[in-house]
Amino acid sequence: MAVDRERVAALVREMLDAIGEDPDRPGLKQTPQRVADTFAEFFAGVGEDPAAALAHTISVSRGPAPETLPSGAVMVRDIRFRSICEHHLLPFRGRAHIAYLPGEQVVGFGALPRVVDVLAARPQVQERLGEQIADTIAGALDARGVLVILQAQHECMTMRGGRQPDADTLTIAARGELSEPAARAEIIALLTGRTEWPV
Repeated sequence: MAVDRERVAALVREMLDAIGEDPDRPGLKQTPQRVADTFAEFFAGVGEDPAAALAHTISVSRGPAPETLPSGAVMVRDIRFRSICEHHLLPFRGRAHIAYLPGEQVVGFGALPRVVDVLAARPQVQERLGEQIADTIAGALDARGVLVILQAQHECMTMRGGRQPDADTLTIAARGELSEPAARAEIIALLTGRTEWPV
C-alpha cells in the first residue's frame, strides 16, 4: 500500500496549526508536501514482502561452484539502515550484521541488505526489526542457523528525554544452530570484531 501523500500533507498542515505555527508562512508553506514525500520514502516497506529479495536462490551442490561447498557461516557486516521508531516517529539508524549457516541454498550477498531495507522502511522498534530479519532469512532459506545483530542510535534517546548523544542500542536475534551460546559467541566475535563489549 502506497503512502497517501495528499492525506499526510493535510495532517502535517493541521499539526503545524496545532503547535501554534502558521502553515501559510513562507518557510512552512511547502513543509506539508515535503513531509509527505519523506514519509513515502521512509515507509515504502509497509505491505512489501521482505522475503521477495530471497526468492532467487543458488544451489550449493548443483550451482556454479559445487566444488566450494561452504563449511561455515556466510556473513555480511556493516549493512547501514535507517528506520522510524513507532513510539515517537523519530529516526533511528545504525548497522546490521547478518550471518547464516547455509543448507543446500544460498542467496547473493546483495539480497540480505534488501531484506533489511524493506523491514526497516516501516514504523519499527529495533528489537522487532532484528527478529523479523532473522525470521525472514530462516523462513526463506534452508539455513541451519541465523544470527542478526543490530547496533543503532535512536533520536528518541539522543535528542529528547535523557539526551544521551553517544548511546548505542545493541540487539541480537538468533535462530537454529546459532542460538547455541558457543556458536553464537564465535559468530558475534567475527561479525563485530569484538570478543566482548565494553562495560
